[in-house]
Amino acid sequence: MKKKLILLSLVCSTALYSQTIKSIDLKNLTRISPDVVNETLDMKVSDELDFDKLNKALKKFYTFGYFDDIKFYNENGNITLEFKEKPSIVAVEIDGYKQREEEITAIKKAMKIDKGSLFTKAKVESAKQVLLDLLESEGYINSVVEADIEEINEQSLKLTFSVNKGEPIVITDAKYYGAEELDQDDFDTVTANKPIEMASWFFGQNDGEVKIDQLQFDARRMNELYFEKGFLDAKVKEPYLNIDFASNEANLEYFIEEGNTYSINEIIIYADSKIVDKEKLYEELSLKVDRTFNIKKLRKDQEMIRTAVADKGYAFANVKFDIQKNKEDSKVNVVFSVIPGEKVYINDVKISGNFRTLDRVIRRNVYLAPGDLFSLTDFNDSKSKLKRSGFFDDVIIEQKRVSADKVDISVKVVEAATGSLMIGGGYGSYDGMMVNGSVSDKNVFGSGLGLSLSADLSKQQTNFSLSLSNPSINDSNYNGSIEIHKSDREIDRTEYESNINMTGFSVSAGKEVVRDLYAGLKYRFDFVEEDYTYVDTFVYDPTKGQKYTNTDYITSSITPYINFNNTDDFYLPREGFKVGLSAEIAGLGGDSKYIKSTNTLRYFNSLNDAFDLDWIFRYKGQVSLLEDLGQVNQGDSLYLGGPKTLRGFESYSFPTNNTGYVTEPYKYMTSNSVEMNFPLVPSAKMRWSMFYDYGTIGKDDFTEIQRSSVGAVLEWISPFGPLQLIFSNPLDDEEGDSTSTFEFQLGAGF
Repeated sequence: MKKKLILLSLVCSTALYSQTIKSIDLKNLTRISPDVVNETLDMKVSDELDFDKLNKALKKFYTFGYFDDIKFYNENGNITLEFKEKPSIVAVEIDGYKQREEEITAIKKAMKIDKGSLFTKAKVESAKQVLLDLLESEGYINSVVEADIEEINEQSLKLTFSVNKGEPIVITDAKYYGAEELDQDDFDTVTANKPIEMASWFFGQNDGEVKIDQLQFDARRMNELYFEKGFLDAKVKEPYLNIDFASNEANLEYFIEEGNTYSINEIIIYADSKIVDKEKLYEELSLKVDRTFNIKKLRKDQEMIRTAVADKGYAFANVKFDIQKNKEDSKVNVVFSVIPGEKVYINDVKISGNFRTLDRVIRRNVYLAPGDLFSLTDFNDSKSKLKRSGFFDDVIIEQKRVSADKVDISVKVVEAATGSLMIGGGYGSYDGMMVNGSVSDKNVFGSGLGLSLSADLSKQQTNFSLSLSNPSINDSNYNGSIEIHKSDREIDRTEYESNINMTGFSVSAGKEVVRDLYAGLKYRFDFVEEDYTYVDTFVYDPTKGQKYTNTDYITSSITPYINFNNTDDFYLPREGFKVGLSAEIAGLGGDSKYIKSTNTLRYFNSLNDAFDLDWIFRYKGQVSLLEDLGQVNQGDSLYLGGPKTLRGFESYSFPTNNTGYVTEPYKYMTSNSVEMNFPLVPSAKMRWSMFYDYGTIGKDDFTEIQRSSVGAVLEWISPFGPLQLIFSNPLDDEEGDSTSTFEFQLGAGF
């Protein structure tokens, strides 16, 4: 390039000296406008050709990065600049590495080469190196990447990167020199690089593949683990990785200095007692005097103190800690120093991203308003409540300082598809062929109102319902709903068939008593027709049970309830509890007379903080009791089985009737579900779970019938709502049980 410019300069200096420009012609120029070229040349018609200006202009043109070559022609003052522009990349493909579209997109972004960008050899080499670095970070150290350049035309080309990954490097052994108090099992809980285990293909077993990019962080994670165990003098050096390229195997060596464990001698909190109750802070500390020091608990206490101070309006409070070690007796003093800063008030709450949802619907879920004193708890709880609404795919709440004592709260939402029109069908293990359709929207016209019209038709059930709900009447703490329903349910048993027709409605009203805690009443009225058909072989034994005849009756009931929900998302909670307590009291003018209490608990806990894994532990439990107050009909019985209570067994499997007579309603029921939930295709909102279910039911106690099952669930938050595909295996089924190995449900989550 420099030689070309020097040669051009010599030609210009001899051939163009003292010539006047008569015309300027620009050829093959599409990247930049002629105005930019003329401005860069700094010469126009009637000017004399200036060697220095021309030389500087040519150099500047090349710095634009758009041109491979620039040719200059002069015919008696008629100047022509002919540009050869770099070709554009019209397509980029990666063969032999990754399959999912979102992964390919992320890789191209890291390569900084994509459709529409300009081609240069340096850019291609840089992209190849990015791919090699990614492969090396995954343990494919001896990989090869080749780039094929296909010319489409003079102005465009296609790039194809072909990847040969080779074989991964596998860690067969790890040595931890100097580790006496902790061992490999402890380290495996925090490190990314681990020796291969037997049956490495099985869930939870280490595959041993090297992750080069994580080696430097593994040492830090191990050091952090020692600090959690109280080893404040521990030092873990970056590991040595010895690779045998002939066998693609490696040994990992760590060199560790453990030191002694430290216990806590004293905890001191320096804070203004006028701002915060220090005695209460001491009571809520996770660290305790005379117990082993734990750096994780220290950080938790630091955040707890900061939250307590920030809840008093000190939004920018800073909490520092000092660890004072006494090596002689292995004791440590922990000192927290609180720098509150100034009290901060809310200047404004700004909302964006809501193209459909009304501002007031969002504002009523934000616990902070203009003029309020800042509270960090209110700030965090606002985000959780907005996500629980189900109106948004994402919620970002930020605080922006506008003065020493004022902040703006910025609420940015990404709206979710809350309405759906669905017509579909399928086949269920219990219900046979199913056809369903619904029109629903939980955020009608962005008002926050929920409206749903649905119909489900199958061999065993026919359900119609219309409901309207308002989670915040007049933007207050009161909520209400009304529902009209009609259903027809058939229950097939060995000795009889039961058909239960139900038509009725329900009305409920409630209030948010305190944050996340709701209480209210629900009134239900149903006209029920029960029709029993017995087979010829049926023999009635009056000593064993009650024989039911065809019955028409009315159920009129009122149900007081208490619900608590502090989870962090509507469809996929990762943290929090859902608790429900209710007692349906029937007999208010109707025929049925009973009390049916139902108590439920759901618990969600993400493993991301503890293990840096997007896994979610989930538990669901239910206890139901039925008390006879004068008349309990067969349709009022408690039932066990199906996706809501005990997977692996058909819906309404228990109470069974394989004893030769019709049983009386069952009055005691429990169900328990434990799940571990994992990501599958995050971009498509698909996950999967492994579960264990255990349930009991009985007439006189909880243990009369006990069953359990294990299995897996495929979950997809589809445009039509949550979809679950359930694959189950009953563990202790008995002869006569109605089991199910596959079920699915739409519209319900865990």
